Amino acid sequence: MGIDQFLKFFVPKDKKFFPLLEKASANLLTTAKVLRVMVNTADEAKRRELIKEIEHLEHIGDEITHEIFRELSLNFITPFDREDIHMLTSALDDIVDFIHGSAKRIELYKVTNFIPAIPKLAELIEKSAEELYTAINELRNMKNVGRIKEACVRINSIENHSDDIFDNAIARLFEEEKNAVEIIKIKEILSALETATDKCEDAANVIESIIVKHT
Repeated sequence: MGIDQFLKFFVPKDKKFFPLLEKASANLLTTAKVLRVMVNTADEAKRRELIKEIEHLEHIGDEITHEIFRELSLNFITPFDREDIHMLTSALDDIVDFIHGSAKRIELYKVTNFIPAIPKLAELIEKSAEELYTAINELRNMKNVGRIKEACVRINSIENHSDDIFDNAIARLFEEEKNAVEIIKIKEILSALETATDKCEDAANVIESIIVKHT
């Protein structure tokens, strides 16, 4: 029997937390996909619809988060440390919040022309969300710890790449944009997007911590 198969016997059978975490990761992935489409859409009416969809998904994410926290308060036995469940849930919620925050800034600031870094960061957020979805769905049975670890490594690599994109975009923005108001608008949007990738890394770090404790 391999170590991955052996480990699953130490994970308590759970019918509440795993489905909720999987639901949260699925909602995050959907939100990230809508963001990527939104920042690549030239049609302003369509963009407004997609921003409303992101807001709706953010509300769904909040409901899932509250449900997980409620279950934590009601259940003594959990599949992982309570602190890890709380931190992972919070990190997933934070990612959606920052995606929503970037979308709201685009709407409120009436930004219509995106610099290349904005769709690039949105694409990286989607990729990180895909990796988180994979990792979290593998947690249920611990059948493939290696796959979980690989997903977390890729998320860390994506976050490093997003840092480079953000830094270069800010440097170019200060160099090329002469309108101070536009600089502030774009910088805030970029910051929200880059922070979303940071929160993806936070979630990956919690998952890695869970793996360490169960190996």
